[in-house]
Amino acid sequence: MHRLTGKSGGDSLIEMSPSDSFNDDLNGYHQHPSSSMGSFQPEESGSPLVVDACLETCESLRSSVASQASSDQSDTPQHNSFTLEQINVLTGFWRRRALFLKYRSRIEKQQQSKDSVFFRDGVRRIDFVLSYVDDKDGERKQERRRVFEANLVKVGLELEIEDKLESDDRKTYFVKIHAPWEVLATYADVLKIKVPFKANDIPDNSEIPMNWLSTPFRLPEHIMQPEPDYFTAPFDKSKSDFFLIEDRDKFFSPSTRNRIVYYILSRCSYISDECGEKDKKGIKRLLNNSTYTAAFPLHDSRYWTKSKDMNCESDRYNLYKYWAGFFSFFKEQPLNLIRKYYGEKIGLYFAWLGFYTEMLFFAAVVGTLCFVYGFLTYDDNEWSKEICSDEIGGNIVMCPLCDKKCGFWKLNTTCNSSWQSHLFDNVGTVFFAIFMGIWVTLFLEFWKRRQARLEYEWDLVDFEEEQQQLQLRPEYETKCDSRKLNRITQETEWVLDRTTSDVFMKLFLCWSTVILWISLIIACIIGVIAYRLAVYAAFASIIKDSPTSNLEVVGPYITPQLATSVTASCINFVIIMILNLMYERVAVWITDMEIPKTHLEYENKLTVKMFLFQFVNYYSSCFYVAFFKGKFVGYPGDYAYMFGKWSKLRNEECDPGGCLIELTTQLVIVMTGKQVWGNIQEALVPWLMNWWGSRKARNYPESLYSRWEQDHDLQGFGQLGLFYEYLEMVIQFGFITLFVASFPLAPLLALFNNIIEIRVDAWKLTTQYRRPVAAKAHCIGAWEEILNGMAVLSVVTNAFIVAFTSDMIPRLVYMYAYQPEGEMNMKGYINNSLSVFNISEIPLRNRPDDGENPPWFNSSITTCRYRDYRNPPGHENQYSHTMQFWHILAAKLAFIIIMEHVVFLVKYFVAWMIPDVPSDVKARVKRERYLVQEYLHNYEVEKLRIQLSQHGHSECSCTPMIYPSLTKHEVLSECL
Repeated sequence: MHRLTGKSGGDSLIEMSPSDSFNDDLNGYHQHPSSSMGSFQPEESGSPLVVDACLETCESLRSSVASQASSDQSDTPQHNSFTLEQINVLTGFWRRRALFLKYRSRIEKQQQSKDSVFFRDGVRRIDFVLSYVDDKDGERKQERRRVFEANLVKVGLELEIEDKLESDDRKTYFVKIHAPWEVLATYADVLKIKVPFKANDIPDNSEIPMNWLSTPFRLPEHIMQPEPDYFTAPFDKSKSDFFLIEDRDKFFSPSTRNRIVYYILSRCSYISDECGEKDKKGIKRLLNNSTYTAAFPLHDSRYWTKSKDMNCESDRYNLYKYWAGFFSFFKEQPLNLIRKYYGEKIGLYFAWLGFYTEMLFFAAVVGTLCFVYGFLTYDDNEWSKEICSDEIGGNIVMCPLCDKKCGFWKLNTTCNSSWQSHLFDNVGTVFFAIFMGIWVTLFLEFWKRRQARLEYEWDLVDFEEEQQQLQLRPEYETKCDSRKLNRITQETEWVLDRTTSDVFMKLFLCWSTVILWISLIIACIIGVIAYRLAVYAAFASIIKDSPTSNLEVVGPYITPQLATSVTASCINFVIIMILNLMYERVAVWITDMEIPKTHLEYENKLTVKMFLFQFVNYYSSCFYVAFFKGKFVGYPGDYAYMFGKWSKLRNEECDPGGCLIELTTQLVIVMTGKQVWGNIQEALVPWLMNWWGSRKARNYPESLYSRWEQDHDLQGFGQLGLFYEYLEMVIQFGFITLFVASFPLAPLLALFNNIIEIRVDAWKLTTQYRRPVAAKAHCIGAWEEILNGMAVLSVVTNAFIVAFTSDMIPRLVYMYAYQPEGEMNMKGYINNSLSVFNISEIPLRNRPDDGENPPWFNSSITTCRYRDYRNPPGHENQYSHTMQFWHILAAKLAFIIIMEHVVFLVKYFVAWMIPDVPSDVKARVKRERYLVQEYLHNYEVEKLRIQLSQHGHSECSCTPMIYPSLTKHEVLSECL
C-alpha cells in the first residue's frame, strides 16, 4: 500500500497495492469511455469483445488474400495458410456467433431486472454513481475522466461502466462505483468512524406515565429502532477483530459507505502526475466544469414498493410508508431510520423541526385562549362602543388624514377597525407576550437536552473534538501553501498562508457587500413607505366615490387604510422574494471567496450573512409599522413630512383603532404568504421537473428502467439544501416571537404550517430528490446561537409593541389616574385621548380641496380632533404636550423596564434550573468510555498472553492480525 503521488506533502489519498484488494480480478474497470460491456474478462471465451476481435482478424486475412490473388507476381511464396473460401466460412461463423450473443444479451437483459443496487455479478454493492455525456468535441473532458477513473482504481475502488445505449436517453454513460472491504476499513480508520464493539447492557428504565395514551401516535418497533443498541468506539483497522464484525458486506451501513466513497471522490486528482497542478482534483470541480453531469449514491428501492432483492434493505419504502405520507401527520417521526438512511445531519434537522412543532402546540393553545378572551370580552369594549355610538363617535369631527385629497371625517367610520383591534389588543396580549418570553427559553433549554440525548444515541458525543481536523474542505486544501506545527497534535499540517492585509481586504470586501445589499433592502422599504404615503390620498379619493362603499357586507371594511396596507404588504412581499433570489448567489460567492477552512466554518459564515440579509428583508416592514408609523406625524398646524415639506409625502397616522391592527395585517400577509409560497415551491417545482425529465422512461418496462437511471432523473438535493430548510424555519420563528404580541394566533398558523412542512420535506426528500450524501453533525450549528439571539430580542420587541404600538398603557393610565368620575372603567376615554385643533388655523397646503369634504360638513364646525395629547387652542401653551402625555410616556418606559427584567429574570432562572445534559445520558457516556478502555485493555492483555505462550519458538511470532498495522496516514480529510 502506498500513496497516490504527484501531490505535495500530505495532500494525497491512500493507494492500494494489488495484495490489499480482496479480489482485483473483480475490479470490473474499463477505461474506454464508450465500452458497453463494462468489465472485460479475457478468460471468457466467446465474449462479444473476443468475437469482434476474430471478425477483425478475418477481415484482415480476407484483404490480404484478395490482394495476393490480384497480384501479377505469382512466383511470390504464399505466407497465408488460409484460402479465401475458408476465410469466408470463418467470417460467417463469427458473424452468426455475434448475432447469437447479441440476441442472448438482449434476452438476458429482459429477464434480469436492472432495478438493483448491485453490480452485474449481483454481489458487489453500488456505493456511488457518476454520470456523463460524451461530447463529440470534449477531448479534454474524456482525458479528465480517464485519469480520474484510473486514480480511483489505484485507490482501490472498483468501477463498472454502463454504455449510453443502455440509458433511456441514449446519451448518458453511468460509472458505478463499489468500495471493497479493504478501502472501507482503511478510510473508516482515517475518519474515526464509530462502530459497535459490545451490545448496550444499560437497561432502559425510562417509563412514561400513562404510556398507553400515546399508542395511536406510535410507529412499529422495527421502524423506530431499525438497528440494535450498541456501545461504540472509533474503528481501528489494526484491531478489527475487536469489533462486532459478523458480515463484512453489511458491517458498514450504506450511508457510511457512500460517505467514505464521497470522501475519496472529493480528493482524487483528474490530471496526470507530471502536470503537478495542485487544485485540479475533486468531483465538485468535475461537476462544475461539466466533465460529469451528476454524482450521487443510490436509493435502495423504489419508494412505493419494496426491493425484490432480499439482500437489499427497503428503508426508502419504509420511510415513505410510515413517514412521508400526509395522513401520518399525527405519528411520531422515525428519527433513527432517518439517521440510518440519510445521515446524522439530516436526522438532526428533522429532530429539531419535530421538537419545535411539539413545543409550538403549547404556544398555540395559549395564543388561541388569548384570542378567545378578546372575542368573549367583545361586548365589554367600552372605547369601541363610544367610537361606534352616534352620540359620541358620530359627533366627533376628525382632522383630514392627508393633504388636499382627504376631507374631514367622523370618528364612527372607524367602528369596525376598532372592534377588530380589540381581538388582539387587550389584557391577554400582555400576558401572552410575557408567556412567549418564557416559552422561548423553555424551548431552547429542552432542545439542548433532546440534542444531548441524540448526540449520545447517534455516537456524536466526541465528534467535534475528534474530527475537527477531518472537516477540512477540499477547496481549502488546494489553496494550502505552507506547513505549520499544530499546538494540540504536535504535528505539522498544511495551512493557508494569509497576510494581514489579505485578510483585511477580503473581510472588507465581503462585509461591504453585505452592507451594500442590506442598504438596498432599506432603500426598497423606504420606497414602499413612500408608496404608502403617496397612494393613501388616491385611495381616499377613489374609495369615497366607489360603488363598493355602498355594499352592506364588505363596504365598511374597505377603507383607505386597509387598501394602502394590503397593497403595500403585497408589493413588499414581491420585493422580498426577488431580493432573496438575487442575494443567495452573492452570499455564496463572497463566502467562497473567504476560503473557510472547515465545512462547519463555511456553513456558519454563510448562515450569518444570509440571516442578516433575511432578517432585514423580512422584518423591516413589520418594524416600520410597529415602531415608526404614527409616531412622528406632528399635528394639524405643523405636520411632519418624510423628505421635507417639498416632498408632499406626509407621514402616516394611526387611526383611532391603533396601529396594532395594521401590524397584524402586515404580519399575516408576509408570514402566511411566505409559508404558502414556500410549500408550493418545495413540493410542486421538483415534482414538475421530475415528471418532465422522466417522461421518456415512463414507457419502459420496470425491469429495464435501472436504479441509477431512476435516481438520475430525480433532482439533486444540493450542498445547501438543508441550509434553506433551516433558514425558512428560523425566519418563521422570528415572526412568532418578535411580533407575537400583535397577533396571538401566529403560533397556531405556524403549528399548522409545520405539520404540513414536516411531511412535505419528508415526501420531497424521499420521492423527488436523489439520495443525499450522508453527513455528520453534532448540533444544528450557528442556528442555535441565532435562535438564542432572537429569543433575547423578542422580549425587547414585544415589550415595545405593548408599550408603544398598542393602546394598553394609555388606557390603564386613564383608568387609574384620569378617569373624571374616579371609577375603574373606560368611560370618556375616547374624548380624553383626542386633542382639539382650530380649523381656521390649518395651513392652506393642508386643507382639503373643494368637493373633498362630505356633505354634512359646514362652516358651523370650527374645530376638529386628532390623536394626541396636546393643549387646546386658547391655552397659554396651546398645541404643546399635556402633562398626561408625559405620564403616559413614563408609564410606557416603566412597563418596558419592568417587563424586560421580569422576563429575563425568569428566563435565566429557568435556564439555570434545567441542565443541558440529562443525568442518565451523562451516566451512559461515562459507562461507554469506561467500557472502551476496559475492553481495549483486556484485548491487549489477551494478545500479549497469546504471544507469551508461544515464546518457546525460535522467534516470537505474534498472533497474526486480520490486517497488518498501517503507518500513520497524513491525510487531509473532510468529515461529511
